[in-house]
Amino acid sequence: MDWTLFGSALLSSTLFPGGSEALLLYRLHQGADPLAAVVTATAGNVLGSLITYAMGRFGRVAVARRTERTERHVARAERWFARFGRPALLLAWLPVVGDPLCLVAGVLRVGVASFLVLVTLGKLARYAALAWLM
Repeated sequence: MDWTLFGSALLSSTLFPGGSEALLLYRLHQGADPLAAVVTATAGNVLGSLITYAMGRFGRVAVARRTERTERHVARAERWFARFGRPALLLAWLPVVGDPLCLVAGVLRVGVASFLVLVTLGKLARYAALAWLM
């Protein structure tokens, strides 16, 4: 397993910025097995999203004390949830709104199973598309 790719994907799917897509493309350019690289990046990214989900689910008090910047992102994610519901989690891979969507899913206590299925499908599709385009 490529632990660097896994770690990069994990960190980039939490509230910290990151660039796991660039590392995935670099690894593929180096000759890494596309299936293994996509699975590794997806697993790390989904685990990071699950951490963000848990922060929302178990950290309601901390969410109430969020910064203004995070507050705007969470408010945007709440609007997406109000409008599109759980299927919005398929877009958890998007920059800017993806991480707050996972946080809001935790705050709103979306079921873990449906969260994992939707987030995994979206993130897997993104990494698979990148690998295919490479």
